[in-house]
Amino acid sequence: MTKNKKIAVVCNYALNPNRIGGMDRFYVGYDKKAKELGYEVEWYFLDYEPFYFYSRLTIFSANNQNVESFFLKKVNQENLRYDILVTHFLALCTSFFKKAKGEGIQQTIVVDHNPRPLEGFPLSKILKNKAKGILYSRYIDQFIGVSEYTRKHILKDYGFFLDKKTTVVYNGIDTSVFVKRIRENKNKFILTSHLRESKGIQDLLKALSLLESNITNQMQIDVFGEGPYEGELRRLTNKFNLAGIVNYEGSSSNLNKLYSEYAFLIQPSHGETFCYSIIESLVCKVPVVTTLEAGNVLSVIEENTNGFLFNAGNYQQLATILKNIVLGDLKIDKDFSLQIEKDFNLEKMVNEHIQLLCK
Repeated sequence: MTKNKKIAVVCNYALNPNRIGGMDRFYVGYDKKAKELGYEVEWYFLDYEPFYFYSRLTIFSANNQNVESFFLKKVNQENLRYDILVTHFLALCTSFFKKAKGEGIQQTIVVDHNPRPLEGFPLSKILKNKAKGILYSRYIDQFIGVSEYTRKHILKDYGFFLDKKTTVVYNGIDTSVFVKRIRENKNKFILTSHLRESKGIQDLLKALSLLESNITNQMQIDVFGEGPYEGELRRLTNKFNLAGIVNYEGSSSNLNKLYSEYAFLIQPSHGETFCYSIIESLVCKVPVVTTLEAGNVLSVIEENTNGFLFNAGNYQQLATILKNIVLGDLKIDKDFSLQIEKDFNLEKMVNEHIQLLCK
């Protein structure tokens, strides 16, 4: 047991009862495990209205204001004291971490989930990141990437001198809540994503626009998610006459059951650090069509074994893959779920994050 150490977890993440995904299950599992070990845990989220899933967590909501500023203000005004600070989805190497250390925090752990643009940062951003690494990395004790790709980019962005305090902890999922596919559900595709331009969903719509109507009329594509790019995606859907093929379903808290109703997941992203939807889909025995550079950031998709790959942004390649799936020229019949369950499970993720508290 610990000596009543107190943890603050600050997340630039809005909690939503209609979207209970991998990170939500991790937060609850982490909170439970830390408390079992004698830690006191308090959570700071971008936004939260109480709902049952999070009923056992002590949560403070920034009400969609800046969560870093909210945390520092609350700590200062209420004279709160924390031994350990853990962050998720925050920018790395900023003045926030210097200020947080000034409030008496002994150990700071940052988990980097942040995607990078496929084309890389402009020179001005590269130089700013290098300067921030020099100025503020000293106030961070451990950098955690959610994939090897992320770890490499932490070092590239902020300085290779951080190598010794930068490591990887893969995200995981609660495999017990996912329903496995038992039939093919031919030509029924699912896409789950935050709706923003970097997710590449516009490339899917362009790919569909290239296909003959006798192909697209056999397809159903359900898009689950919300985001600022939804209006543009709906405009393109109407422009390409795809309204009867592409359906926008909003957020869902039941994706763990829904994957099994589809033949393939489509993930045309331009930039990912982990990509929960791919792991979740594979656990459900649903193969994946995704991008070589971004969607396959974990290198878990093997061509013709558990999915098909195309170059990010190349909607002509995507169109060819989709056409061949509909024609029956591309098929996947193997059960590839067991290795994914072993490598990317929630318990493993929680335990590895908890172990960081002892370092």
